Amino acid sequence: MLYLRLIRESFAFAMQAIFANKVRTFLSLLGITIGIFSVISVLTVFDSIETKLRKNIEELGSNVLFIQKWPWAMGDANYAWWEYMKRPETRLQEMEEVQKRSNLSDAVAYYVATERIIKKNGVTFEGAGVIGASHDYEKVETLNLSQGRYFSFSESQSGSPVAIVGDKIIKELVGTGDPLGEELLIFGRKVKIIGTFKKEGDNAFGKSNDTWVMMPVNFARNFIDLNNDHIGSSIMVRGKATISNEALRDELTGIMRSIRKLKPTAKDNFAINETSVITQGFDQVFGVIAIVGWIVGGFSLLVGGFGIANIMFVSVKERTAQIGIQKSLGARNSFVLQQFLFEAVFLSMLGGIFGLLIIYLGTVIITNVIGMEMTLSFKNIMIGMSVSAFIGLVSGLFPAWSASRLDPVEAMRSTF
Repeated sequence: MLYLRLIRESFAFAMQAIFANKVRTFLSLLGITIGIFSVISVLTVFDSIETKLRKNIEELGSNVLFIQKWPWAMGDANYAWWEYMKRPETRLQEMEEVQKRSNLSDAVAYYVATERIIKKNGVTFEGAGVIGASHDYEKVETLNLSQGRYFSFSESQSGSPVAIVGDKIIKELVGTGDPLGEELLIFGRKVKIIGTFKKEGDNAFGKSNDTWVMMPVNFARNFIDLNNDHIGSSIMVRGKATISNEALRDELTGIMRSIRKLKPTAKDNFAINETSVITQGFDQVFGVIAIVGWIVGGFSLLVGGFGIANIMFVSVKERTAQIGIQKSLGARNSFVLQQFLFEAVFLSMLGGIFGLLIIYLGTVIITNVIGMEMTLSFKNIMIGMSVSAFIGLVSGLFPAWSASRLDPVEAMRSTF
C-alpha cells in the first residue's frame, strides 16, 4: 500500500509539473522523445528490412548450393575479382554431368539471367529479368504462382516458346484480363504466357519476380550464347534432407574439378556459394548500422537526460518546504528518494511513449502509402521503454538524493 501511495503521489506531482510548466516540460521531454525516436526508428527500419531479407534468403533454400563463376563474399577486403573475372561461366552441359554423378543431391537445375525489353501491341516494358531455366528448377527453388502452371517436360526439352510472367509485367502489358494464353514479344519472338508469379513487391535485393519472365532454357539458348563467359549463369543443387551442406560441397567440388579436368595442384576455377554467406554479411552490416543508430540517438538521449535532471532539480527546489513537512511527519529518506525517482522515471517514460507513438504512426504511413511493410515490434517497444526508464532513473538520481538529504527544519523554513 505504501508503494501504491508513493506511485500515486509521484504521478500526481509529475502531472502537476507538466500542466504548471507546459513549455518547460515539453522542451525538457523533447530530448528524450527525439532520442527514443532516433534509436528505435533505426532499429525498426532495419528489423523490417532484415525480416524481409531473411525471408528472401530462405526462399533460396538453406540446403541449396550455387555453383557459379563469382564467389559471394560481402565486405571481403581480399576479394580477388581480377582472378574471378578470368573464370568460365557454368555450362548447361556441366549441370547435366553433375546430375549424373552426384549421389548426395536431391535436385539439380541450371539457369541463366539477362535483361530484355518486352513488348505487346506496341507497349514496351524495359529492364525485365529474363530467366532461362532447366526443367528441374522448380524442384530446387519454390515458385509461387498465382495462376497457371510450370513448364511441362516436353516444353522444356523442345524449347517451346512459353513463359511464366511477373505481376508488374502483366499489369503493364496485359491489363486486368486473363493473361493465360496471351502472347508477349521477347527476343523478337512471340511467347505464350502459361503462368504468372504471385505479386511480391521489391525484395531486399532490389528486384523481385514481379519483373521476371521465366522460360525454358532450351528456348532461351536460341538467343543467348550459353558459352559466353559473361552471361551470369548458375547451377543450383539441392541436397538430400539428411545431407549437410559441407558434405554436398565436398562432393560438388570433386565433380566440378573432374568435369573441368583441373590438375591436383590447380586452384578451383569456380565458386560454390550458399545463403549463409549472405546472412552473415548482412548480420555484420546491420550490426554496424545499429551501433550508428545508438550513437546518433545517444546524443539526443543525453540532452534529454539533462532536461529531466533540470526538471527534477526545479521540482525539488519548489517543494522544499513540502519535503520538510513530510520528513517532520516521519517520512524516511528512502521514501523521499523513491518519490522523486518515480517522478523522474515517469516523466522520462512519457517522453519515450511520445517517441514510440511517432514511430508507430510512421510505420502505418510507410506501409500504406509507400507499400514497404514496416512493423514496430514488441521487442523494440520494450527497448524504448526500458531505455526511457533507465535515462529517467539516472537523471533523477542526484536530484532525488539531494531531496532525501534535506534537513526537515531547514526545509520547512524555505519560503520558495
